[in-house]
Amino acid sequence: MFAHAEHEYSYPFAEFYDHTPLYLARPDIAFYVDEARAAGKVLELGCGSGRVLIPTAAAGVPIAGLDLSEAMLARCREKLAAQPPEVRERVRLVRASMTSFDLGETFPLVTTPFRAFQHLISIDDQLACLRSVHRHLAPGGRLILDMFQTNPAAMGDPEWMREREDTPETKLPDGRSFRRTARIVAFHRAAQCNEVEFAVYVTHPGGRTERHTQTFPFRYFFPKEVEHLLARSGFRVVTVFGGFDRSPLSNDSAEMLTLAEKTDEHS
Repeated sequence: MFAHAEHEYSYPFAEFYDHTPLYLARPDIAFYVDEARAAGKVLELGCGSGRVLIPTAAAGVPIAGLDLSEAMLARCREKLAAQPPEVRERVRLVRASMTSFDLGETFPLVTTPFRAFQHLISIDDQLACLRSVHRHLAPGGRLILDMFQTNPAAMGDPEWMREREDTPETKLPDGRSFRRTARIVAFHRAAQCNEVEFAVYVTHPGGRTERHTQTFPFRYFFPKEVEHLLARSGFRVVTVFGGFDRSPLSNDSAEMLTLAEKTDEHS
């Protein structure tokens, strides 16, 4: 139903990404920087505009960032241009799909911050991604899969189909302002997938307004399902955190951070 549905942020969503308070307040950067420092080098899948990538490079860690969206990579390059030369030299950006890439090097750590893996809808694409990661990990290397923990009570709740504002009116440096809403357009429980719509309302200094929408499928996962996917791809689960404070996964955890280790050189 959603073959090769990997999400690609387009204008104006890429342009406004770094001004979205929901993303600016996300408490994950220190977690990923600490993991990267411990590893010494990292590959980030779904690096986007560099929200995690740039602080990692600024912390002294060489990092390769991969993303499918040219609009998001352009934003990342623009932000990198303002960084000191030594920070820029630690960064390699690659435009490619998470399901098929070849960087010609291996890493001790691969990360998928802020739900990147959940844009892979089909099992074939999920396994293709994990096998590509496996090829790019050094022996004993680690993968961090960043997902939300699925709440069964919300899987078909029609209340989520109502348009909700997740970004209040926010001023931009050029004098425009925007606000954003989100809603679920359709539930596909048999496919473990929801169709999500973002709507951005832009107001120009003269009062002219625009409305832009982007709809994409978003996959949800369960803990044991993730463990099985990893086992099929040559990994073993080391631990699962329920938050960026490294607390264990519990019934009430909003996050589901799976740390897995490469085990099978011949997967």
